[in-house]
Amino acid sequence: MKSIRNLFFASIIIITWFSCAKQSSPMGGPKDEDPPILLETDPEDNSINVKPREINLIFNEYVALENPNKQIIITPRIKVDEVEFLAIKNRVNIKLNQELEDETTYVFNFQKSVQDITEKNPAESLKLVFSTGSTIDSISISGKIAYIFPQKEKLLKDILVGLYEENDTTDLFTSPPYYISQADTAGNFSITNIKSGIFRLYAWHDENNSLKAEYRNEAYGFYSEPIDISSDISDIHINLYKGDLSDLKINRSSPTGRNYDIVLSKSPISYEIIHEDIGTDMFYRLNDKTIRIYHNTIQNDSTEIQVVLRDSVGYSIDTTLYAKFEPSDRRDENLEISVNSGLAFLNNIRSEWTFNKPVNFINYDSLFITYDTAGVIPITPENIYFLDSSKRTKLIMELFVPDSLTYETYTIYAGDSSIRDIQGVYNNEPIKANYRKLKQDRLADGISGTVHTEERPILLQLINKKNEIVEQLYLEDTNTYQFSRIEAGDYRIRAIIDRNKNRKWDPGNYFENRQPEPLYFYYDTEKNTDEFILKGGWLLTDVDIFPRPDTGIYQSIEMLEQEEDLIEQEPDKIDDSVN
Repeated sequence: MKSIRNLFFASIIIITWFSCAKQSSPMGGPKDEDPPILLETDPEDNSINVKPREINLIFNEYVALENPNKQIIITPRIKVDEVEFLAIKNRVNIKLNQELEDETTYVFNFQKSVQDITEKNPAESLKLVFSTGSTIDSISISGKIAYIFPQKEKLLKDILVGLYEENDTTDLFTSPPYYISQADTAGNFSITNIKSGIFRLYAWHDENNSLKAEYRNEAYGFYSEPIDISSDISDIHINLYKGDLSDLKINRSSPTGRNYDIVLSKSPISYEIIHEDIGTDMFYRLNDKTIRIYHNTIQNDSTEIQVVLRDSVGYSIDTTLYAKFEPSDRRDENLEISVNSGLAFLNNIRSEWTFNKPVNFINYDSLFITYDTAGVIPITPENIYFLDSSKRTKLIMELFVPDSLTYETYTIYAGDSSIRDIQGVYNNEPIKANYRKLKQDRLADGISGTVHTEERPILLQLINKKNEIVEQLYLEDTNTYQFSRIEAGDYRIRAIIDRNKNRKWDPGNYFENRQPEPLYFYYDTEKNTDEFILKGGWLLTDVDIFPRPDTGIYQSIEMLEQEEDLIEQEPDKIDDSVN
């Protein structure tokens, strides 16, 4: 019995010993809301004449690293792909694995990368500065980043700002910058501990975390001139926009069936084929990046054509090709038609028909408007025109509906085989497009206001909830506007300063050192929105649009905000010193 009792007590001692030896998180208790506290660093913060091979940070609790390759910003530029980040218990170790530059101040900005292991509270304002020389560089620049087109998401994300030395042969598209910083969610940025010199300044949305911009799909912006940074600058503004700077090229051109295709590197915003048969026997259309040319009579022969192209950033091509047309047994593609069905109208229906191929015949006997089971309005050639007679791929029908007709819905009907394309292919199904006549009590009397700028011309666009342009005005001799008889609803207004007078907004071109055209929106500062409600029978006046800052250096961000407030309150007192 005694031996059994001794064995029992021995078991209790062993279990108790193992329980004490096992480490675990305490159960219950208050939630840990305190961030890790930095106790010491090696090298010490603001050290001079040091050139470490690795860096250590000691904290008051166990820590982990959250996405260090993205979160930890190191300036000036080093080979980030050679750096190793490691968190061990309460220590963060960074192996640099490279030689640092002489007489240079380095900044390690940890942002929210260092977190405690329990609740992931990030260490606050964690930054390490040291110099490989005898002084700490102390110059800083700061400012604000904004999108030239307001984004749906109000908080900015993954916006980087970089400085490149003036004699650096790289840029924001080819290599990470010498100095780099990340803007906060409001767009504010600051780059500190800069050495005196001349730099080029860029900002971009680094969606893929490459530390450089992808001009095909990421927004970017740039300051046009090199900046002499010899003292602090706290007043820089940069607008971000998208502009595909890839080369505009003809990748190939060849016969395709009975037609001739020109395949481009990207879709142009304007294109033209010049030939003596255009509009009679030769027609063409664009589908994405391919221009297809049709000819009714040429077979087994080639003909000289002139191709004129222009893309969104201003690149152009003007060249000559020999288009060859060959007989083919390949089946012709079907005729596809899309119509802007579903729109509302006041007195005139404007119906837009888009075809995938040029159209050369319309049978008006089976083309008309219906508004009840028996009511019919015929459509005649006088009601129809092609937007471009050389392409004949977009048809406009403008049709007046008399006030004596009080029906709500009107349907444009085209029977099967009503429309024939350049290859002799007909539409094989009937087409119906419905349009809704506005009731008088659904109409607002109008909207009026002023665009507070002296620049002309101004392209002013009224935009509905679906982001469709409802109406637009082109102001050449005035900066006041008025839209009349508008359907009740939610709207926005934007003003494009059309500096090249081509009646559309143009992005900038970094390689040509050209900034995008200014773009201003009506904005209600009290409600913090760019939308306004238009009600039936209402007349809205003083819906004024004020300039947003272009990319540039201002007196100060604070003074810029004061100027914006002054513009909103007293437009006639704009300070000309802000430019």
